[in-house]
Amino acid sequence: MRLATPTIIAMLSQSVVNEIDVVFFSHLPGAESSTAQAALLPSLIVLWLFGGSLCAIGVGTQALVARREAEGNKEAAGAVLGNAFAFALAAGVAMTAFSQWLLPTLMEKLIAVPDVRAVAISFTRWRLWGVVSMATTMSLKAFFDGLGKTYVHLVAALTMNVLNVLFCWAFIFGNLGAPAMGADGAALGALMATWIGFFVMLLFLVRELPVYRPFALTKASSALLASILRLSIPAALATTVMMLGFGTFTKFVGHLDAAQAAQVAASGVGVREAVNGAATTDIVAILKLTITAAIAFGTATATLVAASLGQRRPDEAEKYAWTSVKLGLGIFGFAGLCEGYFFTESIVNFIASSPAVREAAMLPMRTMGITTPAVAVILILSEALFGAGNPRFVAVAQFAMIFGVLLPGCWLLAIQLGFGLLGIWLAAGTYCVLGALLLAWKFNRGEWKSIVL
Repeated sequence: MRLATPTIIAMLSQSVVNEIDVVFFSHLPGAESSTAQAALLPSLIVLWLFGGSLCAIGVGTQALVARREAEGNKEAAGAVLGNAFAFALAAGVAMTAFSQWLLPTLMEKLIAVPDVRAVAISFTRWRLWGVVSMATTMSLKAFFDGLGKTYVHLVAALTMNVLNVLFCWAFIFGNLGAPAMGADGAALGALMATWIGFFVMLLFLVRELPVYRPFALTKASSALLASILRLSIPAALATTVMMLGFGTFTKFVGHLDAAQAAQVAASGVGVREAVNGAATTDIVAILKLTITAAIAFGTATATLVAASLGQRRPDEAEKYAWTSVKLGLGIFGFAGLCEGYFFTESIVNFIASSPAVREAAMLPMRTMGITTPAVAVILILSEALFGAGNPRFVAVAQFAMIFGVLLPGCWLLAIQLGFGLLGIWLAAGTYCVLGALLLAWKFNRGEWKSIVL
């Protein structure tokens, strides 16, 4: 709890900002509101396809820093950061150029509704200029998390996210003399905030330079970088697979909206509104609050597992992981009841202004509330395996579950059997439950205890 709480607060503050975007978008006029909300989720998926895959450098960085710190080798821990940071910087520049070039093609594949696609492309272009700051900040966060100093990212996150809300309010609606940019204003605000967070992290690093000396030229090592990447690349592949899978997931949602738009055009009755896309964005926005908190538990677990293995205490590492799972089941089980049973209607009504969007979101939200504990187990045990040095299984499991369960389930339930949006989220719930069981089985086998880093 001591390690997880600062990370929970930091990541929740980031999620709150994303939810603020959804709420701000709900106050845009007319159909612009649902169009912006429908564009937000595919935009974030594309952002994490590129930026999130690079952020996986934090997996190898945290695991190795935690082990070297547990062994008492501070110079080696600093060397891990120096090599990871240099890679994140160089790869971030290359990824920014590549992603900007590929963006229109990706959005054309993901989004069927032209109005939503145009907003998504414009929004994502702004956000992709922050890929470098995302990747380098993650290398710094992984370093401090590996040391057990999770409060560092908390300070950076609170700083940038408070400013992000201010920037969004100014640039979305044209307050404080800023231009009224609509959805693009939220992207610009987030871009500015991510760079501010990066510089806050650098300020904290200054205090550690004399002890860890991460940027000493003698510490540049292709062998060490290869070790970092050997742990990080499977995690990056898992992120890429997840984003491609959920990109296809949103394409199924867009298919539903395109079909409804065609019906409106043919009948001349009704308003063209991306109801399913907006409802899905709203559901994901709500779930991200619990998802990010669960990732925080997983991050703390990864540090403790790695440190325990560095101290040659595998049984203690196992205890930390299962204790985190138990905490997750209790805490997020209660959160799921709140989201899916006690306060579902109030939450949906708060985040969505359109009556049609509210109606579409209600049953899927209840479905995901029930499966929230399974989501927590997936995230906690994935991070525990990352900390133990076994990201490869997580990547393989992610691929199998997304392309073997989630996407076929969406096609069968939503399209073939006609359950619509509810069918898509029933498939998501099934994916979560089976994924949790698979990871629990793998972790319980214990092969990870013998991994040497």
